[in-house]
Amino acid sequence: MKPLLLLPPTFPLQNQTLLVSNLTSLLKSCTNPTHLKQTHSKILTLGLNRHPSLLSATTLSYLSFNLIDPALDLFLSIPNPSSFVHNTIIRAFANNGRFNCSLRLYSTLVSSNLQPDKFTFPFALKSCAGLSNLNLGKLVHTHIVCFGCCDDLHVNASLVDMYSKGGDVVLARNVFDRMLERDVVCWSSMITGYAHNGYSTETLEFFGLMRVSNVMSNRASLLSALLACGRLGAIRKGEWFHNYAIRTGFEMDILVATAIVDMYAKCGSLDLARMMFDRVNGKDVVCWSAMITSYGYHGLGNEAIAIFDMMVDAGTNPNHATFTALLSACSHSGLLQEGKKCFSSMKLEFGLDPQLNHYACMVDILGRAGKLNEAQELVEKMPMEPDSSILGSLLGACRIHGDLDLGEKIADKIFELDAAHAGYYVLLSNIYAAKLRWKDVERVRKLMVGRKVSKEQGFSLIEFNGKIFKFGVDDRSHPESKEIYSYLQELTARMKQLGYVPQVELVLHDVEDETKEAALSYHSERLAVAFGLMKLKPEGPIRITKNLRICADCHNAIKIIAKIANRLIIVRDANRFHHFETGDCSCNDYW
Repeated sequence: MKPLLLLPPTFPLQNQTLLVSNLTSLLKSCTNPTHLKQTHSKILTLGLNRHPSLLSATTLSYLSFNLIDPALDLFLSIPNPSSFVHNTIIRAFANNGRFNCSLRLYSTLVSSNLQPDKFTFPFALKSCAGLSNLNLGKLVHTHIVCFGCCDDLHVNASLVDMYSKGGDVVLARNVFDRMLERDVVCWSSMITGYAHNGYSTETLEFFGLMRVSNVMSNRASLLSALLACGRLGAIRKGEWFHNYAIRTGFEMDILVATAIVDMYAKCGSLDLARMMFDRVNGKDVVCWSAMITSYGYHGLGNEAIAIFDMMVDAGTNPNHATFTALLSACSHSGLLQEGKKCFSSMKLEFGLDPQLNHYACMVDILGRAGKLNEAQELVEKMPMEPDSSILGSLLGACRIHGDLDLGEKIADKIFELDAAHAGYYVLLSNIYAAKLRWKDVERVRKLMVGRKVSKEQGFSLIEFNGKIFKFGVDDRSHPESKEIYSYLQELTARMKQLGYVPQVELVLHDVEDETKEAALSYHSERLAVAFGLMKLKPEGPIRITKNLRICADCHNAIKIIAKIANRLIIVRDANRFHHFETGDCSCNDYW
């Protein structure tokens, strides 16, 4: 009779069951952690701390107050914990972001005589999703099939979420399509999965399918749709979602309001972004930072600094993300002294130690201003080792200012850290091409081939009649491509009459100038601009979103096109916004 040995010698044995029952009831009635700890002390005093049912009850009580570490210590002492106790502690660790521990507890359950069930799997999958561990998630999926839980709504919703967060939207969609029943959580997980894996068009299409299925959206799905609109530069769709947020009561939710600000800014409408920002009550640091970022995107550094000052005056403390936005804004605007002041204020005024991305911004600020020696000094004096992004900022400055010697040294260091990033090879090639060093350009190209590094293909997006049209370089897939090319040729002829001269030196091939000119003429942004001029109403701006940095020749060409057409043309490239109007660009050729 092993339990008898756990009782004091004078303890009345006939009262053990009653006492355990009373103590269990007392545990369940605890209203605060102090009361719980007093009850636990009583159990220890009575020598009942090894009693299995009291161990389980005490573990569950600690979990009810989210005291998960002492609960784990007790749990590990239970001889044969029940499925309920297993599931409860797995859930507690998953909900507290302790994903590795949650999965270890799941493994303990699977290896015991108990079976995981529909209450176990959602939290095991949540932990896999939290770790972005697709392989573990697939293993749990196998267990779900083996233990017959494939038809449970919550299990399937968790599977969709796990695959989405693990980056495999195809498997997520396969699970979703097999579901016999779907709730808003399932739809939202699929929409969020598309959005956060870069499938912006699919995000909006799936949101539409959800509405057709008469499922009301939640905050997560609306945030994902706004994110997709911003990425696509789809302002008309973004306006629809803003109106939808108003109709459904989400507009003044701080996360949704911030997402609307961000969406309008990324679609090129700073006026609407600022209008929304000014309407938000109780702005948090994320909202303030979003507005600072928005001005920075558009090269309005002084306005970004003004918003930062307003934020501090309002009593909101900046964080690291705020300073990244602020320093980036200074970089895009050529605000050297202001950037230095902001960088030094991080530590001196706000107690924030600069991180790698802040040093990268500062190197970019110095480099763009031609302070290459100062930028190099900053890199050498950093308290941490520079990463490829910081060295990449310095390499970009070498390209701008034609410093071949420093550029070669920096490139060698970058390739040791990150040999797979095509952008750094392109920067080095540009430096060589500017010096007419074609053999070196070819050497870099062969280096890329040998290392299996492929350059990202450029494309440009434009919204028309509620649809997003995509153009690539020399793209002839559009049904009206003949008309687009003919119109663009007419524009080019008129541009040359106004003094446009193609910058053939930008083509990284040692070929005839005529071939180089043809290669420049049909870049994706020019095709998108021509399409916009043909299709969009003359009173509105033309908005283009490009995935790469706009080249100098296209930048020059679109300035002249905007003057010829008397239109505002807004191009968002990988770095910033360019507002072309009357022959000028808002960046003042500083990008």
